[in-house]
Amino acid sequence: MHLHDVWFVLIAVLWTGYFFLEGFDFGIGILTKLLARDRPERRVLINTIGPVWDGNEVWLLTAGGATFAAFPDWYATLFSGFYLPLLVILVCLILRGVAFEYRAKRPEENWQRNWEHTIFWTSLIPAFLWGVAFGNIVRGVKIDRHFEYVGTVWDLLNPYALLGGLVTLTLFTFHGAVFTALKTVGDIRMRARKLALRVGLVAAVVALAFLLWTQDHSGNGRSLVALIVAVAALVAALVANQAGREGWSFALSGLTIVAAVAMLFLSLFPNVMPSTLNGDWSLTVTNASSSPYTLKIMTWCAAIATPLVMLYQGWTYWVFRKRIGTQHIADIAH
Repeated sequence: MHLHDVWFVLIAVLWTGYFFLEGFDFGIGILTKLLARDRPERRVLINTIGPVWDGNEVWLLTAGGATFAAFPDWYATLFSGFYLPLLVILVCLILRGVAFEYRAKRPEENWQRNWEHTIFWTSLIPAFLWGVAFGNIVRGVKIDRHFEYVGTVWDLLNPYALLGGLVTLTLFTFHGAVFTALKTVGDIRMRARKLALRVGLVAAVVALAFLLWTQDHSGNGRSLVALIVAVAALVAALVANQAGREGWSFALSGLTIVAAVAMLFLSLFPNVMPSTLNGDWSLTVTNASSSPYTLKIMTWCAAIATPLVMLYQGWTYWVFRKRIGTQHIADIAH
């Protein structure tokens, strides 16, 4: 296996880790409107991810940085062609972080309500747009002979990509509901399990349609295995949720996301951005990669830093592993 193949796999792993972790982050933000009945319950939801949400976003920064360094042509075409949706995602992530930090800085009702609206919308919009973006990457876009995107933003809003957006939106909301049931106590825990069932059934329908479409469009034997794993894991997650096995349900909902993202990358390889104008103009792991020397240096750096980062993040989750409820909110007036 060549180093550019290795880095394609590593970038796939980084995106998978980001969607696994940030997926329930986004889901929690969406549930602040769908599940929480009052401000104390919204505080409980936000507090479940309070110690970890910013660490989860490190995976996005690393995935973007790795793409820039390992596949500069892929990065250039992707970020120029998808400039507007990626800019919207970036603005949402900035506002979302500010909302988490500033929401409780002042006691006024309007102040807190406005920041809570911000948390909801800046969680929902990226959850949808990430699916749209990756749907277009797998489907292919208008790339010319110079490896430049020559389409418009409206070309990105095609039925396949929009269905991909619905998949990530519903899967992340389901993932967040299962995480809520795992991390809370009392009435909100029971309601999270009931909501997880309803959202999970919707996610199962749209995910099955999207994955079958993907398999028909560009799938292979390996992507078919990933499809089967994703569907089986989602069904098992729903069963575990109904049985009250929240730990298993969360692990299986995470496996669903992992397998679904793996399927997208497996169906994409060896391309990184297919061209719908001419197959010879597609960006591949070969023509879009950096020099072997650059990839070699990156591999050594990743081999040293990645285990340390994962150990630290795992320790963080272990420290903040206990369940919480409204009774743990010191001042429920805020």
